[in-house]
Amino acid sequence: MKKISARAQAIEMSGIRKFFQAAKPDSINMTLGQPDFVTPDHIRNAAIKAIEEGKTGYTFNAGIPELREALSDKFKNENNLHYSPEQIIVTAGAGEALFIAIQSIVDPGDRVLLTDPGFVSYEACIQLAGGKPDFVPLTKDLHIQEDILREKLEGARLLILNSPCNPTGTVESKEKIRSITEAAMDTGVTVLSDEVYEHIIYDAVHASAGTFGEDVITVNAASKTYAMTGWRLGFIAGPPEYMEQCLKVHQYCQTCATSISQYAGIAAYTGDQSCVKMMRDEYKARRDILVSGFHDMGVKFPEPQGAFYAFVPLGKEKTQKVMDAGVIVVPGDAFGPSGAEYARFSYATSRENIMAAIERMRPVLEV
Repeated sequence: MKKISARAQAIEMSGIRKFFQAAKPDSINMTLGQPDFVTPDHIRNAAIKAIEEGKTGYTFNAGIPELREALSDKFKNENNLHYSPEQIIVTAGAGEALFIAIQSIVDPGDRVLLTDPGFVSYEACIQLAGGKPDFVPLTKDLHIQEDILREKLEGARLLILNSPCNPTGTVESKEKIRSITEAAMDTGVTVLSDEVYEHIIYDAVHASAGTFGEDVITVNAASKTYAMTGWRLGFIAGPPEYMEQCLKVHQYCQTCATSISQYAGIAAYTGDQSCVKMMRDEYKARRDILVSGFHDMGVKFPEPQGAFYAFVPLGKEKTQKVMDAGVIVVPGDAFGPSGAEYARFSYATSRENIMAAIERMRPVLEV
């Protein structure tokens, strides 16, 4: 029998991927958080140009200077965050950014606060660093229970925030982000703010935790904003002391983000932004169709304010019936024990698919 490390055995394969891969050809797949749009033309053309010009070698470990300049401007203009290019590392997606941040600041035994339910990667990244996940519950309307969070802050090393949130679609208010961040600063807890869905917001306003405290690391990516999931282009920014350590971890596990993706990223962040609004408007229309369909069937839940997910309280039995009807979703317990009675529906799929899914579900859900 082959000997496997204890840390690898301590984590499990993503529940999202498991159900995605189990989908039958005639199923309507609502599992993956992946835009179904093609990457916009001007971004693809920039990549083609870079290939034709032979820009296919290694880049600086931290990323192409022009891209980091563009990201510095993006932070200033969109988020009121003043990160210099030297405080930014371009990564192979937000996933790597999360990994190197946690590896750089979490020691074995350190307690890390995260929501339950929450994004699946957080717990695994914490465990791989030897940290101890400490879950913060959500309210009935799927917002962070701030009173319980405050009770847990003392002695914690890190707090992970995710707004807009995967899997719930919840957007925390500016006032709440401020309150939580300031409480973390007062107790010496670093905040890791995952903001990959910042541009996919419908009925709320995005707030960056870094505007309310200095001990904050910000993670973001081109993946969701520009329909670039497969390009693997993310970035991380924060205090110089942290970025120096993150860069060391990054250069040994990744060397650099793909050069072609980085040149595409320059076009994404400096070019025409109308594509972002177009995709956001379409997601909103899809959300409205899905939420209306559930409400017509008597299934009530808080309307998602951001991202492209609906976290629906179906219960385990009805979730299985939905999947038996050919609509593949992710059971909520993939995102934490408190999600057990929910199912996550991704509406990053066509309106036609969403309407067809509603009709397939109607016989098993309609009250």
